[in-house]
Amino acid sequence: MSVEIDYNHQNNIHTQLGAKAAFTAVLSECKVNSLLDVGCGTGTWLKAALDLGVAEIFGLDGVYISTDRLLISADCFQQQDLTLAWDLNRRFDLVICLEVAEHLDSCFAKLLIETLTIHADRVIFGAACPGQPGQHHVNCQWPVYWQELFNSCGFACSDTLRWKIWNDSQIEPWYRQNIFIADKTNNAGSEARILPVVHPGMVPYFEYWLKSE
Repeated sequence: MSVEIDYNHQNNIHTQLGAKAAFTAVLSECKVNSLLDVGCGTGTWLKAALDLGVAEIFGLDGVYISTDRLLISADCFQQQDLTLAWDLNRRFDLVICLEVAEHLDSCFAKLLIETLTIHADRVIFGAACPGQPGQHHVNCQWPVYWQELFNSCGFACSDTLRWKIWNDSQIEPWYRQNIFIADKTNNAGSEARILPVVHPGMVPYFEYWLKSE
């Protein structure tokens, strides 16, 4: 079953160049042999991970994607309603969930974070900030909203990765703005709160959206 939202991945083509640059930075933060991408779309980030030597990948998305549009093997992809509880019954070195959570109503936010955290001890996460333009953006929040949900699952959060890629123009600005890392720890909740910021590269998107309304 797929989640019923008005979203079309054909209208959101993310570059392989950006994903590869971003994942290079990710690999400088941690060793990754297995990767799960929740909300993977056509598999842009998964393909980048494969190209950079990650051995095992798997992707989920709530929207139907034909196999001819996938950048990865169809065996590595599963359509999954992200508003329901799900469990792949295995763990990964890393889970990523980028620019996905804002497409789900707020009542599903806690379930999404809980589901991510049962699959790995490290999650790289990012979701649209308030007012960020895009398709079916129904729960746009500042990072601290998501940070508190991760804290409730025993994960502490840091935005060091955000600042590492902040000036890399190869990477789409929404990733550079919203990305952070959540790690399982005994001290969840004691870390600094992630600050709300808007990347200068996002300004043209905000302006275009306002003019088109």
